[in-house]
Amino acid sequence: MPTKPSRELETFPNPNPERDYVIEFECPEFTCLCPRTGQPDFATIRVRYVPGRLCVELKSFKLYLWSYRNEGAFHEAVVNEILDDFARACEPRYAQVVGDFNVRGGIHTTVTASVGAPPAVTPGRDS
Repeated sequence: MPTKPSRELETFPNPNPERDYVIEFECPEFTCLCPRTGQPDFATIRVRYVPGRLCVELKSFKLYLWSYRNEGAFHEAVVNEILDDFARACEPRYAQVVGDFNVRGGIHTTVTASVGAPPAVTPGRDS
């Protein structure tokens, strides 16, 4: 049976709640619709967070992002909504969502939204 998109973000207990550590993941296949034209907008969604008591289960996050495929949303609104829903679900110490949208009409858009204090830990591809 095929899996269906869902707006429910599942969580699980943080295995190391006493420690600050950073979790990063990205979805390079995010799609929503332009609310003005109805044309698809494609983006890479990147999430970086320091968990509190809970972590977000990744399959539920994938299904959550799929739920936007047939919805009209401005870039700014969708990134902030993803952050709000993510923060509500797992109450992270810090969370950042970046929407890196493909070029449309000759304009490349990146929207970044965050909650909480940025972590002292600074992992990345260069470390």
